[in-house]
Parts: sequence; C-alpha cells; structure tokens
Amino acid sequence: MRAAALPAPLSALRRLARDRFLLGMAAAVLLAVLLPGLGRSGGPLHADLLADAGIFLVFLLHGLGLSPAALAEGARRWRLHLFVQAFTFGLFPLLWLLADALAGRWLPPALSLGFLYLCAVPSTISSSVAFTAVARGNVPGAIFDASLSSALGVVLTPLLLRVLGHTQSQALPLGEAVGKLALLLLLPLALGQALRPLLGARAERIRRSTHGVDRAVILLLVYASFCDSVATGVFTRYGYATVGIALVGSLALLAFVLWLSTVTSRALGFTKEDEIAAVFCGSKKTLASGVPMARLLFGADPALGLIVLPLMLYHQAQLFVCSLMAERYARRLQDPP
Repeated sequence: MRAAALPAPLSALRRLARDRFLLGMAAAVLLAVLLPGLGRSGGPLHADLLADAGIFLVFLLHGLGLSPAALAEGARRWRLHLFVQAFTFGLFPLLWLLADALAGRWLPPALSLGFLYLCAVPSTISSSVAFTAVARGNVPGAIFDASLSSALGVVLTPLLLRVLGHTQSQALPLGEAVGKLALLLLLPLALGQALRPLLGARAERIRRSTHGVDRAVILLLVYASFCDSVATGVFTRYGYATVGIALVGSLALLAFVLWLSTVTSRALGFTKEDEIAAVFCGSKKTLASGVPMARLLFGADPALGLIVLPLMLYHQAQLFVCSLMAERYARRLQDPP
C-alpha cells in the first residue's frame, strides 16, 4: 500500500532538508567561524586567487553549455523581456530606495549595502529556467531573459551600486568594476560560445556538469567571504540578531515581488506560459553570479560576509517558495476544467 502523499509545503521542506548545497553553505559558514585565518584574503589557502580561477571556469562552462538556438527562439517575446528586465533592474532598486528611506538609518551600513546589492544583481539562469520548465511555462523565453539579465548585470549592477550606494564600502571605481566583471564573466562566456562548434556533442555533457562546478565554486566563495568577516569581527561587532533582520527583510522582499509580478503580468494580458516565465525570471536573484560579482566588486572588504548575507538568504527562500509555485502551476494541466 502506498503511503499518502505529503502536503506540498511538507514535501518541499523535506526536499530542503536533503539539499546538500544548503548543508554545504551551512558547513562553509561554520568552517569560516572555526578557521577564519585559513581562507581570509592573503591566508595560506590563497582563496582570493582560487576564487578568480573558479569564477572564470564556471562562466567558461556556462558559455559552452548555452545553446544559441534556444536563445534565438526565446528572443521573440519583447514584452516579456521588457517586463523581466524592468523588474530586475528597475523595481528592485526602487524598493530598496523606499525601504532605505524608512529603515536604513537603523541598519548596519554593511547590511544596508547588502540589501542594495541583493536588489542590484541580475536574475539567475539555472533555477529560473528549471522552475519555468516544471511549471510548463515559456522555457525559451526564460532562457533568453535570464541570459540577457546576466549580461546586463555586468554593467548595471556596479552602476546601480555606484549611483544608489552611500556607504564607505571598499567598492571598485565604476570603470574598473565593469572591466573586471567583463574580464572574468563575459570573456569566458564568449570563449565558451566560440568553442561550442569544436566540441560538438560534448557541449551537452559539459552543460550537465556545470551545475556541480557552480556549487563548488560558490561554497569556496562563501567560505572565503565569511572568513574575512569573522577574522575582522564584523558579526561580533553588529551582533547575530543582524542575521534575523536580514532574513525577515529578504522574505518580505521575495513575497512582495512574487505577488506584484503575478498581478502585473496578468494585468498586461500575458499568456499563462509567459506569466510563468515573467514571475520566475523577474523575481529571482542569482547566487551563482552574485557571490563572484561581490568578490570582484568589493574585494577584501572585511564586511563582505555581511554584504552577501541577504542574497544568500533570499536565494534559499526563492528556491523553497518557487518550488511550491512551480508545482501549483503544473497542476493546471492535470486538474479537470
């Protein structure tokens, strides 16, 4: 006799508890607390050099695995693309401006910058496309929008930080920031695309292996970032209640953007398939690109762990909530009319 199926929230919680990546991030943070000197900038692990090499490798593999045909097919829905990019690089920064005006004076400067950084980074590629596929949405459109968002983020993310930021963070000058992001993100992507015809059938196998490399490099970057913050006493200086503030703020932001993207896409008359792509791409924020970009933009800033904390919490929340939404969307094709 088959066991009764778990309710969707309990099923998602069980999957989350088995998520090795989530456990890996917790382990990376714990290791940074126990051994901060090993992974800090200039430490014996040379994590800063390993991080740059890992970032280049990750985006080279993404370039190899990204199909130009899929991008071309998804490029036709211009209203969908305008919607997603407006949410990613327009609505999110406006929400940060509003929140900062209301509560920014009571937040630690590094945490305020972290929320700005969360609002400035591009959408994620892998989970946006995966959830759109599960929900039976416009997958080519999701591929195009997520990829376009990543490319635009090379310029728009440091620009938004420069225009809206008002902290004393050790951020790079705008021109240097864009140049470094282009060197370590766009160059390997372009190189990967150029190598696709030479590798032929191997490109698909490379695409499947990219996910694991992504996660390994992110864990290294999370460990190194928290090593710098722990070694310089950032968390003890601000108190661990700051983590609770970051969690509440991230959850509130996610809930509002998911609601607004759903309501707006329906008001604009999108098909259900385009609505799904709009909601999942327009609400997502990338950890895979966001953590490497933070490392490049803020360098050895001692508060880097606190800066990336809202993004890490938002990322995990979006995976949990959007997995429930994807299953709910998919059921529309199974339920009787």
